[in-house]
Amino acid sequence: MYNTRQKENLLKFLRENSSEHITVQKICNFMSNAGTPVGTATVYRQLDKLVEQGTVRKYLLDGRSGACYQYTGNDSECCEHYHLKCIICGKLIHLDCEFLNNINSHILEHHGFVVDNSKTVFYGQCSECLKGDKNHK
Repeated sequence: MYNTRQKENLLKFLRENSSEHITVQKICNFMSNAGTPVGTATVYRQLDKLVEQGTVRKYLLDGRSGACYQYTGNDSECCEHYHLKCIICGKLIHLDCEFLNNINSHILEHHGFVVDNSKTVFYGQCSECLKGDKNHK
């Protein structure tokens, strides 16, 4: 059973790392080091609940690696814009861009489709990785 201290440690870790996409392995390592070890299946179950509640977002990076998670704390603003994810360093960039907002309007008006920004992530390389700067993490 997932106790209150484990839940508090999990949420604290996610909050403190909200600018990153966190793997279950990182969570398990943190929990173990914090003195509240927990199994991966339990972490996945708790994360699924947090995703359902809208407190955490789930990202699937590719077909080979596991999911990553990000704490949003029910931040509705985070769902109103796109995200850029660097496939080299893992950096997550919140993107407020009028041009992309116009694309949303175009897609709705001309194609009858509403884009869910909360699930839309563009994957590529950030400017630092494009320059070859390996020390920017």
